[in-house]
Amino acid sequence: QVQLVESGGGLVQTGGSLRLSCAASGRTFSSCALAWFRQAPGKEREFVAAISRSGGYTHYAESVKGRFTISRDNAKAWGYLQMDSLQPEDTAVYYCAARYRYTESVGTTDAQYDTWGQGTQVTVSS
Repeated sequence: QVQLVESGGGLVQTGGSLRLSCAASGRTFSSCALAWFRQAPGKEREFVAAISRSGGYTHYAESVKGRFTISRDNAKAWGYLQMDSLQPEDTAVYYCAARYRYTESVGTTDAQYDTWGQGTQVTVSS
């Protein structure tokens, strides 16, 4: 079983950048697909980005494509979300999620992940 802890959130101005980190513990991290979701106040949690267990495949929500980059370091058991050109609509609590996978596939719904971090707040001021 993998445990996840996010960090790196904060307050940033429009157009700025932040790098979120997801520290994983447990021996199966390199066998897990990893994803980032976010939830804004009054809204449902939504998919942001996912990366396959080897890091060879990534998938992004249209709203962040070209601005956000997901990556991972299996040797160190860390996942990352580099967020550039941030906009006020990116304000949300960001969650790291993982699920053991036998293939390089990823999921894009929260039901497809069974391990979650506690979340980290990202606030983009206009």
